[in-house]
Amino acid sequence: MGPDVPLLNDYKQEFFLKRFPQTVLGGPRFKLGYCAPPYVYVNQIILFLMPWVLGGVGTLLYQLGFMKDYYTAALSGGLMFVTALILQMANLYAKQKTVTVERMQIQNALTDEDEFEFSSCVGSETVKFIIPGKKYIINTVFHSLLAGVLCGLGTWYLLPNRITLLYNNIGGTVMVFVFGWVTVCIAEYSLIVNTATETATFQALDTYEITALMRPFYIFVFIAVDLAHRLLVMFLISAGTAIASYFIPSTLGVILFMTGFGFILSLNLSEIGFAFKHTMSSRLASSKSKDMRSGLRIQLGWREFIFYLTVLTLALTEASLLHQFAGFSSFSKASPQAVVSYILLVLLVTMWILREIQRVYLFGTFRNPFYPKDIRTVTVFMEKQRRLMKVGVVRRILLTLVSPFAMIAFLSLDRSLQNHHSVSVSIGFTRIFRMVWQNTENALLDIVVVSIAQMLVFSPDLWWNRSLDTGIRLLLVGILRDRLLQFASKLQFAIAILLTSWTEKKQRRKSAATLITLNVVFFPVLLIFIAVSALLSSPLLPLFTLPVFLIGFPRPIRSWPGPVGATGCVCSDTVYYQQMVPSLALALQSALAAGSLGLSLPGSHYLCRFQDRLMWILVLEKGFTYCGVNIKGLELQETSCHAAEAHRVDEIFEMAFEHQEHTKILSLNHHFGHILTPCTVLPVRLYSDARNVLSGIIDSHENLKHLKDDFIKVLVWMLVQYCYKKSKAWETLGSADRNKKGPFAGKQHSSAVEAPGPRRDEESFSVDTVEDWTDDSDIFDLEPRGRMRDRKEPRGLGMTPKARLSIPGSVETQSQGVPQEMLPEDKLHRAVVLGLPAVDKGKQQEVVPQVEFSCSYSELLSIPEEWRTAPVPPSKVHEMRQKFPEEWYHFILSQLDFFHLKDKPSNLLDDLMKDKALKDLYVHGVLSCCFGLFGLDNTVPAPSHVFRAYTGGIPWSVGLDWLTGKPELFQLALKAFRYTFKLMVDKASLGPVENFKELVNYLEEYENDWYIGLVSDLEWQQAVLQEKPYLFSLGHDRNMGIYTGRVLTLQELLVQVGKLNDEAVRGQWANLSWELLYATNDDEERYSIQAHPVLLRNLTVQAADPPLGYPVYSSELLHLPLF
Repeated sequence: MGPDVPLLNDYKQEFFLKRFPQTVLGGPRFKLGYCAPPYVYVNQIILFLMPWVLGGVGTLLYQLGFMKDYYTAALSGGLMFVTALILQMANLYAKQKTVTVERMQIQNALTDEDEFEFSSCVGSETVKFIIPGKKYIINTVFHSLLAGVLCGLGTWYLLPNRITLLYNNIGGTVMVFVFGWVTVCIAEYSLIVNTATETATFQALDTYEITALMRPFYIFVFIAVDLAHRLLVMFLISAGTAIASYFIPSTLGVILFMTGFGFILSLNLSEIGFAFKHTMSSRLASSKSKDMRSGLRIQLGWREFIFYLTVLTLALTEASLLHQFAGFSSFSKASPQAVVSYILLVLLVTMWILREIQRVYLFGTFRNPFYPKDIRTVTVFMEKQRRLMKVGVVRRILLTLVSPFAMIAFLSLDRSLQNHHSVSVSIGFTRIFRMVWQNTENALLDIVVVSIAQMLVFSPDLWWNRSLDTGIRLLLVGILRDRLLQFASKLQFAIAILLTSWTEKKQRRKSAATLITLNVVFFPVLLIFIAVSALLSSPLLPLFTLPVFLIGFPRPIRSWPGPVGATGCVCSDTVYYQQMVPSLALALQSALAAGSLGLSLPGSHYLCRFQDRLMWILVLEKGFTYCGVNIKGLELQETSCHAAEAHRVDEIFEMAFEHQEHTKILSLNHHFGHILTPCTVLPVRLYSDARNVLSGIIDSHENLKHLKDDFIKVLVWMLVQYCYKKSKAWETLGSADRNKKGPFAGKQHSSAVEAPGPRRDEESFSVDTVEDWTDDSDIFDLEPRGRMRDRKEPRGLGMTPKARLSIPGSVETQSQGVPQEMLPEDKLHRAVVLGLPAVDKGKQQEVVPQVEFSCSYSELLSIPEEWRTAPVPPSKVHEMRQKFPEEWYHFILSQLDFFHLKDKPSNLLDDLMKDKALKDLYVHGVLSCCFGLFGLDNTVPAPSHVFRAYTGGIPWSVGLDWLTGKPELFQLALKAFRYTFKLMVDKASLGPVENFKELVNYLEEYENDWYIGLVSDLEWQQAVLQEKPYLFSLGHDRNMGIYTGRVLTLQELLVQVGKLNDEAVRGQWANLSWELLYATNDDEERYSIQAHPVLLRNLTVQAADPPLGYPVYSSELLHLPLF
């Protein structure tokens, strides 16, 4: 897409132009898009000015001296309350007059497009259009009451005499009075008449009608200033003084209280409570331990409990001893508190250095000379990172144990705690005693800054020392530090948008030069916007991700409502993230604890990359020795925009981690200024995905010529293993009964299944079967699209496969078997067979030939009776006897141990090999499967037939119809064919099989370590979650006409991790929320979702929570222990 993609299409532009004035004015709809009578607009104007009129009555009475100010406020408020109730009652009356069944009202963007027919000035349709009403009766009363309070306070606040006393200027009084009442009218209209759609929309539906309260809340904040300074502050001072002086009279008690609760509140209390609850329930009933919630959780046991108790005891002991015996003295260069501050300064510098040298870039700018080079394999990386791992351990000890105790020593020696306790002391020191444990690195920085300031400023007359205690100083420094970091991140984000709007050709719109010029000219204004945004801790919103910056509404760190991990666009790719997340979480534990991911705080974002997988990590909470994260997985099917940004991510990581041997020491980061900064690589156990073209293998005549012979060998091995395992299971389960009746009396035909599966005639036509043939399907396709793409039911042993419909218009025959009752509709479709004579189904029955074994133990390996009934001519049976690999058959039998038999003869294996009847059973069983998969001819199968056989999409035939009527045998044959195809690929790649032993090793490896099937199979997803070592799938590219093989290999590999600019993510998510929920700009080709290699705009949109974003996986809150 070009850079001049419309920001809003024509339809959305018209919609936005109607909605925006409604938002500005609080709800009146003066632009409808269709013709409406004038009284519709007049009624809205009257209702809009109604609060001003009612407030004007009270104001006039006050100005004339008839009433005092508070009586005036009460009168105006009462009139507004009555008016609001009358308006709501009018809406209820209009609804009851026009409809008998009221539809549930849900705020929807489409309601703005409805057209109304108006009959009169006060008609029911007019009332319902102007006053939509409330969904809940309680809101009708509550909002009306709130409207009265708001009007009363607004009247009191905007009395002209009060404003004149404040400004001493008639012009200022008039301006404040007029615009103040316009503001009150806007809020009142939104509250009781019609709620406007807010630009600060957090979610699509306003279920509880909270949006109507937003504007009154903002006004209450400003109006309540006069009340707050007299009521709220006095209450806090008195309450704080009472708590500090009465309940905790001694300074020692205050320190112990703050130290203890600061440590306790920094722990992961939810997980501690869960562990305690689980421990108690497991003691009461051991069975309840199985009800433990799934997911990665902190395993809290006695070791952790003793550790926490020991740390708490030492902290309390240290604080009490230092406070009691060290004494208080003014801060000087030789005072005990100054000595501790020197130690804290050394700790800060040391931990800062130890953290930076574990990252690939120092300060995100210069290449780290200590970071390992050439780290393309796990073994090489782990060997070279041993020194950095030791550094990480040292830093972890300093951060977890040394620094908190040193800071407690500094705080316990502070002179502020000796004075009379005030609110400021309580607030400041309570916060810092908690930050010591919960946010150790930032607390250490704050204390060092305050210490340096005290060392430089010794004069007691300065405001810093005279008016502020240490707790408040630390509070101010902490706020300043946080806002400065936000300001720097927002400024970097804004500069990136400004520069890339011109340097990136695909982002260079026609308006780019104008916007850049305006930003340069008004750069001081832009800095003010960024500063205010940082001060409010709200996102910097780039409108449509253009260099047009607005101050966004304050949002939570997560940016999205709802529980963590509750939503996710689940698809077939989700399982790959489900498999790797536990291992990734374990790797994150070490990285976060060691500091190799930099300074991680709640709200930090990280991006992980491995092959085609992208993992988005958001830090949600952090405390003492724990961190809570949410991991999202982005789509694997790359679009053009996704691929462009993913390619840039690969370039950044390759430059950082794979091209180090060609760079100089302390070389610059070539991608400095990008929102992604590489941090490190993590060893994670996951699947590597290898795809290759099978041209020259599947279409090789030599390979295809040996395919049938190999299939016979694999099928013989499969049948023998199946019967042998079944005999072992039968021997284990039924030994007690057989001891009473003899060795084989209890099993007349042990290998027979209980009953054959349902016939095709019994299967009804369903949606699943009809989906195999669609209007877009090609009857000559190699694979039925619907069935092979969306297969969801397991095709395990013992399950009847889905019915396959033949070409529409043709008719199928019933396979030979037990007579079945047919519905009249089925008879219409099965009267004639293409190229075959009609069959009288009511007279044909399967005839099971009698078998006499020469060895009494052959019954253990005999195939089931219904597998011996294939309608094959005797000549083909004789031909199969000639092809049957007798030596291979004997070798397989010789590998059986029969350990489960207690009294077995010594020559058991020889007797089994000599039993010709048993051999004939396997000959007939193999021939039946070959008849179903290949037919009766001896031609070499074509590649297309091999693909169809692998996928289970072979065209209908009599042999296939019989084979699918035996579900277990069909699954065994399909499994054997897939093993055979994999064997053909391995032989072509690795060389021929030398002997039978090597062939058995191949097949045993396939059985134990591989899943060989299709990506669309449910068993494929189950194999991924069960962590099968290898998976193989065969595919076909219809566009290029080639066959492809896909191999997944489970191994420990390196995942690249980089840190994202937090404010860039928050800003883009704020614009996404505004654009989709307010402007309703859901165009899939809109400008703000196009690829942006620097901002990673498309990936950021994907990572947002649904319905605005579409991650294919989102984990629950993962609690990572950082011991």
